[in-house]
Amino acid sequence: MNSFFAFDLLPEWFLNAVVACFGLVIGSFLNVVIARLPDRKSLVRPPSSCPKCGHRIRWYENIPVASYLALRGKCSGCRAPISVRYPVVELITGLLFLAVKIRFGMSLLLVWRDLPFVAILVAITFIDLETRLIPDPLSLGGLLLGLLSAGFTPELGLVPALEGAALGFSLFYGIAWFYQWKTGRSGMGGGDIKFLAMLGSFLGPLGVLTTIFVSSVVGTVLGLAYAWVQQRREKEAGGGGEGSLMKVSLPYGPFLVIGALYAYLLGDLVWSPFMNLM
Repeated sequence: MNSFFAFDLLPEWFLNAVVACFGLVIGSFLNVVIARLPDRKSLVRPPSSCPKCGHRIRWYENIPVASYLALRGKCSGCRAPISVRYPVVELITGLLFLAVKIRFGMSLLLVWRDLPFVAILVAITFIDLETRLIPDPLSLGGLLLGLLSAGFTPELGLVPALEGAALGFSLFYGIAWFYQWKTGRSGMGGGDIKFLAMLGSFLGPLGVLTTIFVSSVVGTVLGLAYAWVQQRREKEAGGGGEGSLMKVSLPYGPFLVIGALYAYLLGDLVWSPFMNLM
């Protein structure tokens, strides 16, 4: 399971280029997922078209990144601006596919576990940023994939995957329950709870803890920075800017993705110094 014997004779740079280009193509499809899945629309029909004028996207207008640059970010039909999200998603997916391939090597698991996992993370990130939702088909489908493939993963195994999923679910569910009991308000969406359970099925218990730790640190730093910028804008606009630090609200899913990618690609780097001391 460690490598495709047919690819052993191919140069490494060529395999890297193929995986990266494949990531760009998958990123183009993820843009469709991001745009349609939250509204429960078909991912196949109708064909992609300009949301403003209805111009049907031709095949040569749908080449990842290159078409956006050639069109200068505008629809060829009505010249309406095309969201920069499209090339960004394609580039991020291509780079992450390459990073995962370099980290784990060319294998069957790369194709049916690692790359789909990364694709799900990218889709969830941008859907959560745009809608504040994490669709069940992605989180629960990813959970199923993580558990089914765990038994074939030498670094994990089925039991740690089950433990990771249970730990992720119970931690966030407990936090959400306690917050609602204490304040009478819902402080965490069910999507985050199911998403962390999915991450646990891929990362195991230690990966869940690493994900929570990294996502909390990154979320706190970026949240405070975002609140500070908002406060400055309010002051410049003539408002008082008071209380902005307490009112800021950001989706937590993207921060969980950052933590999960850290744990997935770097392993136990967070905890290894403490383990060595012990």
